[in-house]
Amino acid sequence: MFKIAVLISGSGTNLEAILNAVEKKEIKSRVVLVVADRECYGIERANKRGIETHILDRKAYRDDLSDKIYEIVKKRADFIVLAGFLSILKGDILKEYKDRIINLHPSLLPKFGGVGMYGDNVHRAVLDNREEITGCTVHFVDEGVDTGRIILQRTVAVDYEDKIEDIKRKVQREEHIAIVEAIKKLEVAYEGVN
Repeated sequence: MFKIAVLISGSGTNLEAILNAVEKKEIKSRVVLVVADRECYGIERANKRGIETHILDRKAYRDDLSDKIYEIVKKRADFIVLAGFLSILKGDILKEYKDRIINLHPSLLPKFGGVGMYGDNVHRAVLDNREEITGCTVHFVDEGVDTGRIILQRTVAVDYEDKIEDIKRKVQREEHIAIVEAIKKLEVAYEGVN
């Protein structure tokens, strides 16, 4: 059984999808740690499930945030899952967890990725560019921002009358499926390696 550390910054709906998949035995892994870069409701979700949590204020840690996270997760987690995590990882954690850190992004990368492209900013860009299809991407985390190798994508149609909230709702439904599917792929890839 693999151990997962989930990094969050918000309400934790994707964390909830992962935890539900663990309970239903859809994935073999279990969540052992949840780390947030600010106070958020996702921490409450983890606490209700009895999962160890850490809040590392990104403003307080600034350049040391990645190192602090690495101190917490090293030797305790096999995989790191960024599920709505807004801070950018850098340094040793990327080397030590190469090809074992995945990120969920709310667009079909390479479109609408990079610095500043998160949450409603992404969905606004989709509308502004009159995209007919959008979706979400799960990719490996590398030294760039949203540049890692793509694991999988799920798509949704953008309707003419859609507003940001409509797109967000559609994409979020697919995110909950995509993150679990990506974890399954990691499990298969690393079975027998450890």
